[in-house]
Amino acid sequence: MKTPAQSSPVPSGTAVARDESTRDRVARSILTNGPSSAAVLAERLELTPAAVRRHLDHLLEEGLVESREERVYGPRGRGRPAKVFVLTDTGRHAFHQAYDDLAATALRFIAEAGGDDAVVAFARQRVGELEKRYRALLDLAPEGKEAEVLAQALTADGYAASTLQAGAGEQLCQHHCPVAHVAEQFPQLCEAETEVFSRLLGKHVQRLATIAHGDGVCTTHIPGPQPVSPVSDSESARTAR
Repeated sequence: MKTPAQSSPVPSGTAVARDESTRDRVARSILTNGPSSAAVLAERLELTPAAVRRHLDHLLEEGLVESREERVYGPRGRGRPAKVFVLTDTGRHAFHQAYDDLAATALRFIAEAGGDDAVVAFARQRVGELEKRYRALLDLAPEGKEAEVLAQALTADGYAASTLQAGAGEQLCQHHCPVAHVAEQFPQLCEAETEVFSRLLGKHVQRLATIAHGDGVCTTHIPGPQPVSPVSDSESARTAR
């Protein structure tokens, strides 16, 4: 019995190139959309689940992706969490190396020509367009859902973001950062992004961790509503006078 490769008139070199191209699409989809299951990848890329699993196996062997259980926020249903695939640092580096080299070189030139203030101005301008787009979305967000809407907007832009309750506040988690390797050298990029989050949410947020500094997730703490201090009867009487 002949194998598909033996019976196909397509040259083996072309078949290999096609496989590599599809494998690149699978990895790029994970890069853009964040942690993804094989079923989601198959639907997104219009491939068969078997084909996606084959490409994922290759990416796992090459150390470009890794698998983990899907993080579930809120009540967990029956059964085990789905397995999702994420890019490793090696996988991210393979995609971003050329871009990162160019971006870092450009930022070094800006720093040498205009100093730190010029780098800060560039970083703020870069996130300025995001702020305009996100502002329109957050203005329509239901009260108390602003962070969730922001996470959805970030996810649509490839940051794979989610929110998590943390005490009286929330944490905004970004599982992917497109500029992580550049931000290692220029933390002004992270600082400008944090400033935008504060303005959009109308709160002083605090960055707890960043992928650029070696953490697994960029994590931003968003404080909850400030409790109203009770007013005593005597204070109320003095105020009324």
